[in-house]
Amino acid sequence: MTEKQTWSQRFESALHPAIARFNASISFDIELIEYDITGSQAHAKMLAHTGIISHAEGEALFNGLEQVRQEYRQRQFQPGVDTEDVHFAVEKRLTEIVGDVGKKLHTARSRNDQVGTDTRLYLRDQIQQIRQQLRDWQTVLVDIAEKNVETLIPGYTHLQRAQPVSLAHHLLAYFHMAQRDWERLEDVYSRVNISPLGCGALAGTTFPIDRHYSANLLHFDHVYANSLDGVSDRDFAIEFLCAASIIMVHLSRLSEEIILWASEEFRFITLKDSCATGSSIMPQKKNPDVPELVRGKTGRVFGHLQAMLVIMKGLPLAYNKDLQEDKEGIFDSVNTVKACLEAMTILLQEGLEFRHQRLATAVTEDFANATDVADYLAARGVPFREAYNIVGKVVKTSIAAGKLLKDLQLQEWQQIHPAFASDIYEAITPRQVVAARNSYGGTGFEQVRQALLNARTQLNVK
Repeated sequence: MTEKQTWSQRFESALHPAIARFNASISFDIELIEYDITGSQAHAKMLAHTGIISHAEGEALFNGLEQVRQEYRQRQFQPGVDTEDVHFAVEKRLTEIVGDVGKKLHTARSRNDQVGTDTRLYLRDQIQQIRQQLRDWQTVLVDIAEKNVETLIPGYTHLQRAQPVSLAHHLLAYFHMAQRDWERLEDVYSRVNISPLGCGALAGTTFPIDRHYSANLLHFDHVYANSLDGVSDRDFAIEFLCAASIIMVHLSRLSEEIILWASEEFRFITLKDSCATGSSIMPQKKNPDVPELVRGKTGRVFGHLQAMLVIMKGLPLAYNKDLQEDKEGIFDSVNTVKACLEAMTILLQEGLEFRHQRLATAVTEDFANATDVADYLAARGVPFREAYNIVGKVVKTSIAAGKLLKDLQLQEWQQIHPAFASDIYEAITPRQVVAARNSYGGTGFEQVRQALLNARTQLNVK
């Protein structure tokens, strides 16, 4: 049998070894150790500030905790399953260092508000790191877009050729997705940055604590106004996992496009050796592993969000052991999002090249200019719906004849409708088709250049 735990004096015997292993979270919540130490140092200072312990005791606790931190960083302190969780591990080692005064650290505190504090300290740190990665990702998108304002690429709806667009315009769509991600995480941060420290197990404490003092030490914006809510709330974690899932949606969508673009059927890009792998039996292949992995890893982040929702949906107030299951999903989602952002940033920055000649050819080999023919007629007084039907018939007969619209003779155009003149050929060139879409937010070159200026301005916002 295992050694009796700190909480186990109520019990006649210790946990069964298998149950102890099942119950323990130290294998994964060790991730929180430095945040636990930081939170405990603030709690110790508050206890001394309010006179619950002496200033000498508070200083001993603070310094002892700092020694635990340094021992952990130097790998001298590596707690195992016998300590159950990171909180007991730190407290046990602290008591070994400073003696019985270490047993005073847990005064006016429960593991319930302690773990809530640790998780929030961890998550707000990770949110800031992810937001910086989003800025790096956006910067690469803008860098490439600035070089490709007048590079044209087929635009698609329903995965069918629709209208040509500026490649810069296409990439800036992902810039704006990332901008929403960046802003969304800022909003999530505001609800992460609320202190539950001092809520106790569920009902507060009889000691004259100062929750605002410890919150200020830890740079929390607010404290929970209800102790039951403070120890049982995981809305902030659900919101983070939702935001993380949306980031992964955006990365996965571009991943899918890159996979298609790299295929022989599209041939819009070439993958560089630094970001692709080969086949074990087909020597000619170059596989888009990075975007495929990002696309695949998206599902695991979605799964963590679903798991968290399922954990929370039936929990009565206040803390329940089910909440131990929140951490692995949060940790894995953080690590997955950060790894995918890093990999996709590298891939776009140095792992692929756009095949400009192929792109130039691609926008000339379809009927993506058909809408512009209808617009041409509408601009000359023909009702758009009538013009739309006329052009539909023209496309149908052109396909039957094996022609594109650019191949029609002027006489053929004028037989279709007398409003057509020789300027129709310029109007339906891919470059003019793109340039003409100069409405706000459109793919017209003037709009794209202004959008790039706006994007650079946004990147300077901290």
